[in-house]
Amino acid sequence: MGPRSRTFLAYRERRCSARFHIMTTIHFVYPHGKSVSCPDAIGRKVGAFLEGAGYRVLYYDFGEARTIHPADGDILLGHPHPFPWTIFRRSSRSPGWSRVIAICPYSHGDTYTVSFLDRVVRGVDQYLAITGSYWFDTVSCSPYAHWLPKMVHLDLAVDRADFPRIKRSFHEPGDRRFLYIGNTLWCKNTQYLSRLARRLPRFEFAWIGRGSGIANVRPLGFQDFSTEISRSLVSKYDFLITVGTSDANPTTILEAMSWGLIPVCTPQSGYYRHPGIVNIPLDDEVAASRILEDLQSVPADRLHEWQAINDQALASHYNWERFCGQVLSSITSSASPQLLPQSQVSRGQILAGELMSPLSVLRWNGVKHLARVVAKRTAFPAVKPLDEP
Repeated sequence: MGPRSRTFLAYRERRCSARFHIMTTIHFVYPHGKSVSCPDAIGRKVGAFLEGAGYRVLYYDFGEARTIHPADGDILLGHPHPFPWTIFRRSSRSPGWSRVIAICPYSHGDTYTVSFLDRVVRGVDQYLAITGSYWFDTVSCSPYAHWLPKMVHLDLAVDRADFPRIKRSFHEPGDRRFLYIGNTLWCKNTQYLSRLARRLPRFEFAWIGRGSGIANVRPLGFQDFSTEISRSLVSKYDFLITVGTSDANPTTILEAMSWGLIPVCTPQSGYYRHPGIVNIPLDDEVAASRILEDLQSVPADRLHEWQAINDQALASHYNWERFCGQVLSSITSSASPQLLPQSQVSRGQILAGELMSPLSVLRWNGVKHLARVVAKRTAFPAVKPLDEP
């Protein structure tokens, strides 16, 4: 090897070293599997966006039981797990972070849904709350009002290439069908959906997802929406219905909008005051049933108008460019506001919420048992960028 070759290699090595030396590392704690649906889509989309913006991104699953110790300038961004010894919650207490940013769903319909986050929010610079307008507009009336200065409202997004238009025409009046997509967790309020289906036996209600079953609703099992078979099944329905009591910002509503179905939901599903989404009241079966019956006679032209409104909303707001841009703005910001004063009533409600949480049964069922649960969730160890040896 000649002197010029050695000089060039030394120059290139210095350039690469300098590039990695000055490149900020983001330790990103979020599910990031192959599924086109959330939460995996969030992990992949945000990670790719930040890499494209020039950051070095290391990925972790939010259920790992380990602690990250930062180098100078490192940033911690991620989803806190309800279990206290998991990676984000442990790592956020390590000294030396340039910024610590939490990003995860938020709703306060059931106090215990996010009660565990109170200790987390106190230690972060900002909390990117993935939530619908209904929940963010009412934070000040909740036990979590003291979080507001640290909170950033983050609406979810959908990649329309993953959820292409499949609904071109609607069934005739009187024969229109309702589809629920999701699980049967308490916050999804599927018992209410069952009662509505029982009141309206003339209409078809179906369900895609996992869970213990929903009476009066036809089960269609789990479906992979990246396949033509699953999308063809969805196209047989006219309305996506979800009736959550404390559902932060379900992406199924955006996915339905992208497919061309008309979303029908309770405001407590996060979305309200949206002209292309039909709201039904929570736990008022008579009023909700009347609205569902009325949808059977809405002219097809009106349904297509709602499709167009939803198309515009997806193009202008519910997209990954806006979502990831908000994450990047928090990363580059120096904002780290103080919490508001917290009332004694709020402290009591949050403590009660932690004790009442269904997760508490697991949390206090023995460290060994929970360690095994966490161990099963470590499918995604930290990975290096592709260009790093």
